[in-house]
Amino acid sequence: MRFTRSVLAASATAALSLGTMTALASPASAAPDTTPQRVCGSGYKTVNSAAVGSLGTVYLTYNSSNGKNCVATIRNNPGKAVNMSAWIYIPDTDEHHYDEGLFTSYAGPTYAYGKGHCVDWGGSIAGTHVQVYGSNCSALKEHRVTFTR
Repeated sequence: MRFTRSVLAASATAALSLGTMTALASPASAAPDTTPQRVCGSGYKTVNSAAVGSLGTVYLTYNSSNGKNCVATIRNNPGKAVNMSAWIYIPDTDEHHYDEGLFTSYAGPTYAYGKGHCVDWGGSIAGTHVQVYGSNCSALKEHRVTFTR
């Protein structure tokens, strides 16, 4: 009888300890593992970004070896597919690229040759839009617009 009580007490103590350790080890929320470099490619470095409200971020990246910019919109909390977009426009050359659809984690990549040019870019997540005009050039002061539809 004494052996049975000792085993039960030890089992209960182990179960409580394991439950406590598991609760302490669990993260409050899992961070997304998507980065602008994973979306655009390893040669792209982030040169600018804009928050899409509290839903995520639009990133402007640049690859100095090929002179191209890339835009990606990445959600803070991936999940159910929502309407998202990523776009880039080079006013000097009238080059523009756009990606829109229902996505669970990110929209893009969208690429455009931008070496030596001002860049307009932006994106959206679930009805919140960000637009950045006259970005990354010394000639203009960039202008940012955020709105919800």
